[in-house]
Amino acid sequence: MRIAEFDTLAAEEAAALVRSCADIPSFATGVTDGRPYGSVGALLTAAREQAGTWTDAEVQAALADHPRIGERPAGHGAGAGLSDREQAGVDPADAELQRRLADGNRRYEERFGHIYLVRAAGRTGAELLELLEQRLTNDPGTERAVTREQLTEIALLRLEGLVTP
Repeated sequence: MRIAEFDTLAAEEAAALVRSCADIPSFATGVTDGRPYGSVGALLTAAREQAGTWTDAEVQAALADHPRIGERPAGHGAGAGLSDREQAGVDPADAELQRRLADGNRRYEERFGHIYLVRAAGRTGAELLELLEQRLTNDPGTERAVTREQLTEIALLRLEGLVTP
């Protein structure tokens, strides 16, 4: 959809579009209430600013909307379709990669208490595994910040894919 159309959507429709990018109600409301933007760049700048206000609880809740890296999302909604395309670099036929990702996901969740979230779009399965192994060495505070930034990147990438000049 073009930015001019997004700027004039009914508030509920615009918020639903934003929530498909990051299921955080305050994010959807904040981005929607900031309209009109006039350009995709202005929209993305505002969305990044809104992402900076996310609470830890909001980030944790949004993580539930994401599948584990290497797993195909359940369902057929917008989020499932986006996740499936974003993880296109993970070859489901590579049994060794799948095993190592599953083991890394398990260790990550035990260490940090939530799923491993990373912007998967444009990355290979090997790159995602390497990032996972690197992040397992982070302390919890550093990892909270990295997870928040990854969620922001995913939301902005999705929003940019939905709204065009």
